[in-house]
Amino acid sequence: MAFDIDMIKDVYARMGDRIDKARKIVGRPLTFTEKILYAHLYKGDPTEAYGRGKDYVDFQPDRVAMQDATAQMALLQFMQAGKDKAAVPSTVHCDHLIQAKVGAMQDLKTAVETNKEVYDFLSSVSNKYGIGFWKPGAGIIHQVVLENYAFPGGMMIGTDSHTPNAGGLGMIAIGVGGADAVDVMAGMPWELKFPKLIGVKLTGKMSGWTSAKDVILKVAGILTVKGGTGAIVEYFGDGADGLSCTGKGTICNMGAEIGATTSLFHYSSKMKEYLEATDRADIAAEVEKVADHLRADPEVFEAPEKYYDQVIEIDLNELEPHVNGPFTPDLAWPISKLAEAVKKHEWPEEIEVGLIGSCTNSSYEDLTRAASIAQQAIDKNIKAKSEYTITPGSEMVRFTADRDGLLNTFDQMGGVVLANACGPCIGQWARHSDDPDKKNTIVTSFNRNFAKRNDGNPNTHSFVASPELTTALALAGSLSFNPLKDTLKNEAGEDVMLDEPKGIELPTKGFAVEDAGYQEPAKDGSGLEVVVKPDSDRLQILTPFEPWEGNNITGMKLLLKAFGKCTTDHISMAGPWLRYRGHLDNISNNCFIGAINAYNKEANKVKSQITGEYDEVPATARGYKAKGIPTIVVGDDNYGEGSSREHAAMEPRHLGVKVVLVKSFARIHETNLKKQGMLALTFDNPADYDKIQEDDTIETVDLDQFAPDKQVTLKLIHSDGSEDLIKTNHTYNENQIEWFKSGSALNLIRKLEGKS
Repeated sequence: MAFDIDMIKDVYARMGDRIDKARKIVGRPLTFTEKILYAHLYKGDPTEAYGRGKDYVDFQPDRVAMQDATAQMALLQFMQAGKDKAAVPSTVHCDHLIQAKVGAMQDLKTAVETNKEVYDFLSSVSNKYGIGFWKPGAGIIHQVVLENYAFPGGMMIGTDSHTPNAGGLGMIAIGVGGADAVDVMAGMPWELKFPKLIGVKLTGKMSGWTSAKDVILKVAGILTVKGGTGAIVEYFGDGADGLSCTGKGTICNMGAEIGATTSLFHYSSKMKEYLEATDRADIAAEVEKVADHLRADPEVFEAPEKYYDQVIEIDLNELEPHVNGPFTPDLAWPISKLAEAVKKHEWPEEIEVGLIGSCTNSSYEDLTRAASIAQQAIDKNIKAKSEYTITPGSEMVRFTADRDGLLNTFDQMGGVVLANACGPCIGQWARHSDDPDKKNTIVTSFNRNFAKRNDGNPNTHSFVASPELTTALALAGSLSFNPLKDTLKNEAGEDVMLDEPKGIELPTKGFAVEDAGYQEPAKDGSGLEVVVKPDSDRLQILTPFEPWEGNNITGMKLLLKAFGKCTTDHISMAGPWLRYRGHLDNISNNCFIGAINAYNKEANKVKSQITGEYDEVPATARGYKAKGIPTIVVGDDNYGEGSSREHAAMEPRHLGVKVVLVKSFARIHETNLKKQGMLALTFDNPADYDKIQEDDTIETVDLDQFAPDKQVTLKLIHSDGSEDLIKTNHTYNENQIEWFKSGSALNLIRKLEGKS
């Protein structure tokens, strides 16, 4: 029996009529993406056609999902909104705070003890406000959502950038910051600029070593980390229909790495099979009634170039296995070219660790394909040259894999099974190393491989591949190994070749689980109290940010001019800092500590214009704040790439940063800055980045005339007394300007509710 079946029936009941009206208003056939978007307008029935990449639109998502690291801040904000209960079905998933160190059982026990205060808070606040709570060990948010909540044609938001994983079940699922989740849980409209559309036509059929992971690794190489910005990627074609549901999820999950708003596949028989296998035959039956609405109109398939802003075609018959990296997920290498690249760039050839699993590749099918390689190692007497870890995606997958002998196979190969959690993928990895700064190589089946992402070591060269290819490379211990043509020496000194991996999409004996880890909320939480200790170093009740006074911002000092890639990991690191995700002041001590200062090319070392000395970024920012001096941060292209974490916006705001000025923004981060009452600007002339000097004082000239589509002028006052005026652009609409005026979107909600 499915969760929230009545809500799903309601979505399907209105879908056909809304799609028919949208088709008439738009005046042409519709893509699958457009059908879902027009069926989820906050105002109800479509009354106008929206311009892609131009018009901001209010939507009404069907549900919200939050992981424990981001849920803390989201729910602390929701508590301020003055609501009695979440307006839409919502869930919290405890997957980020479990550190991988020894193995699943001990690591989970340690996490429960270490994070008791946070878990108790999340459990109690969920219970009070009608939110489903998934306990530590239940699984990674995106796998649990795919198994329990995703449904074709639905729309959801989640406080994690890999929320698009649910696109594998035909759902528009978008990663957002916690403030966006608060809007939807408070019953408010959720705003999104109507996205552009990228169509990816898949033809043919995969075989051998090629897997669904290689599709997105190939796409990442084509589009780069910002090529999907402002767009939804829609996959179609006979090749798309043939992919397993979890394989589709893998592709959609990693769509976050190309900056896409989300990715999705249209409805297929594979989705029906997956719904039925995960005890949701009732949803599958409802889906079949509206199946015609759950794919693009026939005319779109016949001439896709007419209906998408960009079309990419990939022949799965010819697609090679890929390995992407290091340091960026869009540096794509077909396996046949990898050895040459390793030699040319002098990357460390020896692989120290191979890691499989994570929210991207932790399905039953993934584990069976990797286990088929592990079994060959046992049968052919091959000893793994690298350490090897396995992270199951959910307790259901882990329990079923254990029942079917897969975990025993990994154990015999020498693998270590970690907890059902994010673990090393997000830096929650107590890596065993004698030299934590050593130049080294790891290979993972994760999604991101930014510097310091997995283990905090900037010299770790992290490469991304499928679970089966990662397993083969771990056996070889060499980045130059190509299992399609190379042999391995076994323990008897014999040259042996690995056979192609074989996988099972869905367990032949069905999925099984003893305790999935779900806690149902109280039917009436009005009498329940949520307690946050005043002296806690993990949780802190929020104080609303101050509203804009309506004047120009003057006397701003340059806090940081970031050089090159500045992701959310650079702005607000994860790893050990995750423990402070519910305490804004404490976690602000990691603000910008990973960003590179353009003036000295060092991390966490900036000049204070108060003292004239160099110090850590948070300390310098606190020095300015203590004296009431506003600050500005300057950045490069695709600033804020990566995670959805709104801490990367809240921390600078808390430390007194008023303006973030960059060449271009990543979508989620720009929205997060707006939500927190920050002024997010882009250079009209990117070359003006070079005009910003280390000792500058900066002020706005015409912010008192702040309006949509109107440029904002900045005055740069240099230390020698000279000045420059530069033009900047912004994407604020009328409503978002009200967020800025109010000091944050949450402040505006409270004002509208009469709570402030």
